Amino acid sequence: MHLSTPLTYAGDPRAAADRAAALEAAGLDAVWVAEAYGFDSPTIMGYLAARTDRMKIGAAVLNVYSRTPALIAQTAAGLDALTGGRALLGLGASGPQVVEGWHGRRYDKPLGRTRETIELARRIWRREVIEHRGITEMPLSPEKGGTLGKPLKLLTRPVRDTIPVYVAALGPANVRMTAELADGWLPFLYVPEHAAKVWGGPLAQGMALRDTALGPLSVVAGGLLAIGEDAEAVRDLMRPTIALYVGGMGAPGRNFYHDLVCSYGYEAEAAAIQEHFLAGRKKDAEAAVPAELCELVSLAGPEGYVRDRVEAFRESGVTMLNVTPVGPDPARLVERVKEWL
Repeated sequence: MHLSTPLTYAGDPRAAADRAAALEAAGLDAVWVAEAYGFDSPTIMGYLAARTDRMKIGAAVLNVYSRTPALIAQTAAGLDALTGGRALLGLGASGPQVVEGWHGRRYDKPLGRTRETIELARRIWRREVIEHRGITEMPLSPEKGGTLGKPLKLLTRPVRDTIPVYVAALGPANVRMTAELADGWLPFLYVPEHAAKVWGGPLAQGMALRDTALGPLSVVAGGLLAIGEDAEAVRDLMRPTIALYVGGMGAPGRNFYHDLVCSYGYEAEAAAIQEHFLAGRKKDAEAAVPAELCELVSLAGPEGYVRDRVEAFRESGVTMLNVTPVGPDPARLVERVKEWL
């Protein structure tokens, strides 16, 4: 099992990149850079490429609405060139609040757009001349306003003609497609004890359709990392994040994170979180998050307990443990966990 971390920055991505470089020296295998509607991730990933030597650098995630499939493929190829073949392309549909509210794009056909982006990116990296008719048309047809477009191929030669593609997926149909097409899967709020119950069916269905040339599906999941007799208190740091996603990322009836927590068996708690959050009572929403859920999505406690949590993630199928070290010496935390893997 490999070890990675999400890049966490509070206004200063350069300082965050310095911290990531220190974690590389401690044994970290990969870093994942989020985007949402803050700083763009490709710029930060390019800076990370210059600050690191060995670890992989991944987008987690680029949404499939705000950039064309061709631009996503170009971005991944450019990062792969800067890193000497260390790029990981994380894709996702994001959600209507960001896609429509921030990017001004209609939130439609999320699975079709993701599937099309994966297929086009792989063709582009192979430097095929692209002619495609789908959600995206390449070249744009006269019926849709095209005039001078002609089929093109990637101008530069990529370092690799296959860059690993990871998909952020939670719903059954998206997880099924991920298992069929992607190199890896990026779930969120992942509880290893419930993974087989929630996702076992869709994963098996997708794997049945998977091209054997892709190899096994990589799974990236984890949580806050803290080791010590008093480290259990760190679990409560997940409350604002869980409350935000379960309560605020989507309207009632259209929130994947709410549905996920319900599938874990916390239906009443999820309803309370959402009710409080949408009413503006954020502290009440945080208080309504079950302590057990905070525990299960984290790796925080005495050393023996954390080692057991690592094994739980491994046994559930996680191949890259994605941790956020909490404490005065994050490099030492990474070193200790790396020794167990």
